[in-house]
Amino acid sequence: MSVIYSTLTSLINKISDEFHKSFLFTVIFAILGFIEDQWVNSFFKKLYPSENFLNFLNKNQILKNHIFNPLIVLFVFAIFLLLALNSVSNSLAITLMLAFAGFFIGCVIIPRFFLKNDSDNILQFKRKDIYSIGFCLILISIVFFFVSIASVGGIPLLKPSIRYLLKPIFTMPVFLIIPGTCLVASAYLKDFQDNEITRSQARFRFLFLLAIDCAFLLLLGYRTPLLAAFLIIIIIGFYGNIVSVWEVVIGALIGVGAIVGIGYFRSLGELTITSSTSPIYTLQSRADFTLHVLNLLDFIGGNFGVTHGSMLASSIPGSDLGPRMMVGKLIAWRTEVTVTPTLIGQMVVDFGKVGVLLEMTLLGFILGIGFKIMQKTKNYFYIAIYSLILTYSILGVETGILDIQVLLYFAIAIFIYLINIIKSRN
Repeated sequence: MSVIYSTLTSLINKISDEFHKSFLFTVIFAILGFIEDQWVNSFFKKLYPSENFLNFLNKNQILKNHIFNPLIVLFVFAIFLLLALNSVSNSLAITLMLAFAGFFIGCVIIPRFFLKNDSDNILQFKRKDIYSIGFCLILISIVFFFVSIASVGGIPLLKPSIRYLLKPIFTMPVFLIIPGTCLVASAYLKDFQDNEITRSQARFRFLFLLAIDCAFLLLLGYRTPLLAAFLIIIIIGFYGNIVSVWEVVIGALIGVGAIVGIGYFRSLGELTITSSTSPIYTLQSRADFTLHVLNLLDFIGGNFGVTHGSMLASSIPGSDLGPRMMVGKLIAWRTEVTVTPTLIGQMVVDFGKVGVLLEMTLLGFILGIGFKIMQKTKNYFYIAIYSLILTYSILGVETGILDIQVLLYFAIAIFIYLINIIKSRN
């Protein structure tokens, strides 16, 4: 396995180096370096609030120590349920209790029995390898962005109707900008930890990465990937001491505002609501519809499920129906629509209430062990990988963890965490 990794990273490093040596990227990085210097030494930067701004938030121990604890997934799930206009069925209430209990056991209790040794035995990764992988992922995503808009003949943000003409085979690679940003940001965090760049420089580079993500993902008209990029930057910055607690709180409010705002204006453009409708109604109606879907899936799945893994397997490219299309077929016999089933929708359909308990315990354990490794090591890479899987777990509260690339991120995280667990026992 190490030979494969070394060969791949060697190739990727060469590709990254060649791009960095090219005239185009030499000019781009020279311009960015100039802008960064101007930013760091700018008078206007001094007008930005200091770390002690809203100091009562910075001193709050719950926010300071636990704001991105894995249990935030349950908190977000609870908020999502409260947003719905209708209540859950008695059967679904039982399923939800099993889900919450399983996740708590997985992320709080089970990790206590692992990684009891010090952090010296943790698997290490080279900064150059991580940066090069992230850089190449961003390049691939940018190329496919232009392919995507060329395939539909316009920009989906400006013409909302053509968003539905986007082809997944072209748009899926665009979303690689998210893990790419995650890895590049973690490399800059490593530079900051090693005192090679200042905190101001690290903050500028984080903002620039976020701006790139916003530019490409917003033009495609997607909310969830945009929020993913936003969350990842905030989580990495928070655990890397680049972002303050008050900035996390303000950022969260901006993120919620972005979800509401983009959804509202897109709904206006599609004539599904009128200008007199409350902006938050789009969020409430979406939560209510998704909860209604979950009620139906819980009834179908029962105690032991009906599809027995077929829904999760349908995430693999080439399947006749994707997982969200399978949901549409199950609840309405319509295969031409995609329906979000929440975090536990796939679990209850595949394996019923028993599956929900087991899969939520597993998800909790993955996040819990990742959180423990990150806290023990303070390592830039483990901060990044935890940020990535926590972000998609939070977003999966509504959408489910069903996209093949997201499942791949979790598979990589599980593989790395298992190696560390095995190494810790030696």
